[in-house]
Amino acid sequence: MFWSSAKPLNFKPRLVTVLFLTGGLIIFGLGEALLIAASTGVSPWTVLAQGISNVTGWTIGLSTFVVSVSVLVFWLPLRQSPGIGTILNAIIIALILEYVLPHIPTPDSEYLRVVQALMGVLVTGIGGGIYLISNLGPGPRDGLMTGLQQVSNLPIAWVRVAIEITVVIAGWSLGGVVGLGTLLFAFLIGPAVAITLFTLNRVFGEQT
Repeated sequence: MFWSSAKPLNFKPRLVTVLFLTGGLIIFGLGEALLIAASTGVSPWTVLAQGISNVTGWTIGLSTFVVSVSVLVFWLPLRQSPGIGTILNAIIIALILEYVLPHIPTPDSEYLRVVQALMGVLVTGIGGGIYLISNLGPGPRDGLMTGLQQVSNLPIAWVRVAIEITVVIAGWSLGGVVGLGTLLFAFLIGPAVAITLFTLNRVFGEQT
């Protein structure tokens, strides 16, 4: 896309690239906030952040940031290199959850909560597609996944499933919320990102 960086490890990106990256991360964070506020279960990594929040008394935003930074520590033995997008991912999503989530209401009816959860997954997928196309480095969790795949030589799908099952179990044991929203995220986030990437390519991609 016209806003994509030529390489992930670009520490002097164009302004348009940073703007799209930031916008994508803000949208991603808003989607996560909608899903949390729906109170039907949250994404796997947010289950862990909620569990940590329950144990420590930290806000969900701070817990999310701490999880992101902790994951980056595991990058070191995996020889993964963070980019600008990696750092902004950890900061911006945590800020959205810290300052926007408290202002998002939880619907009274179960039906509306499910609708809000679906909206949260869709919005998260849109944000994810935009920031991925910016190509300024993977998010902390994605980098952990690719690093473990390179070390283990296992299929990437197996590695992702193993990581997410692990964090869900850990978060649930600490009091994180697992429910329908968690299942919706697990099954629909991939298609949501894929549809976003396809649409962006059709609208902004180079025509041949």
